[in-house]
Amino acid sequence: MYTFSNKLKTFSFILIILGLLGVGYGFMTSHKSFEEVETLLAEEVHHGGGHGEVAEHAAPSKDAHVTDSHGEEAHAEVDEHKKHVEHVQHQIANRPWSALYVAAFFFMMIALGVLAFYAIQIASQAGWSPVLFRVMEGITSYLLPGALIVLGIAAASHYIGHDSIFMWMNPEVINPESEHYDKLIDGKSSFLNVPWFIIRGLIFITGWSLYRHFSRKFSIAQDTAEDKSNFKKSFRISAGFLVFFIYTESMMSWDWIMSVDPHWFSTLFGWYVFASMFVSGITVIALITIYLKSRNYLEFVNENHLHDVAKFMFAFSIFWTYLWFSQFMLIWYSNIPEEVTYFVTRFQDYKLPFLGMVVMNFVFPILMLMNADYKRIPWFVVMAGLVILFGHYIDIFNMIMPATVGDRWFIGIPEISSVLLFAGLFIFVVFTALTKAPLLVKGYPFRQESEEFHY
Repeated sequence: MYTFSNKLKTFSFILIILGLLGVGYGFMTSHKSFEEVETLLAEEVHHGGGHGEVAEHAAPSKDAHVTDSHGEEAHAEVDEHKKHVEHVQHQIANRPWSALYVAAFFFMMIALGVLAFYAIQIASQAGWSPVLFRVMEGITSYLLPGALIVLGIAAASHYIGHDSIFMWMNPEVINPESEHYDKLIDGKSSFLNVPWFIIRGLIFITGWSLYRHFSRKFSIAQDTAEDKSNFKKSFRISAGFLVFFIYTESMMSWDWIMSVDPHWFSTLFGWYVFASMFVSGITVIALITIYLKSRNYLEFVNENHLHDVAKFMFAFSIFWTYLWFSQFMLIWYSNIPEEVTYFVTRFQDYKLPFLGMVVMNFVFPILMLMNADYKRIPWFVVMAGLVILFGHYIDIFNMIMPATVGDRWFIGIPEISSVLLFAGLFIFVVFTALTKAPLLVKGYPFRQESEEFHY
């Protein structure tokens, strides 16, 4: 039985406390007055760096409304400047909400990816992986709280944060009499509305959590059972869950990620998000397995198991790249304005993270994990895994931030503290769950095959 060490528990609490302090600081410093934002833009224009070019077009001369003989033009310029300052003010206020949402979704998707991987192992009756089942079950324990937090942040960003993440939640955009009216969003309002969004989210979470609850229940019951009835039940619900997962994961990715850009859509998006969550989840399985083995808890796990997990890390990094390029290439090639704008924005304002994540999620894994021998070296897999996880955090960052904070992005206190907060919570929940049952499934039919797994 695994024992949650006091050092690791203390470490998780420290991360949570530091995260809360940083998140609080981010929210406190994000509310800037009109004059403060105006001064900020003026400084950017003066220094000619940062976001100066963006600000410059909207910064009128101070006496324009007095000395300009073309009064109407000068007045329009002042109005444009005011709107731009208010827009930047809103983007700055959005940043802590978005940073919190990105980190919350990232850790939630790890647990969801592991749950899907776990279900696939059971439904396919895989013989190599049962020795890792309890690690997977521990990771999936974070899914329920993690998913509720994501949905809670999304709802709070509307009711408290003045639609800081999802612009379609603003009732003005579907009001024909409002200056903010958006015909396209109004056309999607039967699907994109707050009550239906929350109901769908609760349906997703309920389905995922019920499968996790019963699969865990049957797994533990099988340890002491004299027949294989619990295994058969687990097999049946895993097959059913995978059908439910395919539909709900796609809808979840539309709701929780793609709808931050309500004018844009991609038919590949559900698969793209799935690839990211799947490889991230498998990577965390590898990292936790290596950690537990280093603490002498998984003596039945050998280098062949590690090699196979690393193979999945490598394979799904390639799969993610295939989907990333397919989505990018097809949209870029078609050059339809409402579609290509999504990538134009990311090329202009997010070039470093946008191209950097391709290096971290494709180039680095293919160089590090292509060699079969390297997949058997724990510290090598850890190094590759940490880079892959950071790369997929940046992937989620690139999906959310351009729509919410525009060119006002930065990896600073709000972003780092949000990651620390949810990393601490993730560690605490997962390692607490690992203490609740033996780390080796005892009555599982393929346990012996898994223990003796070798090439």
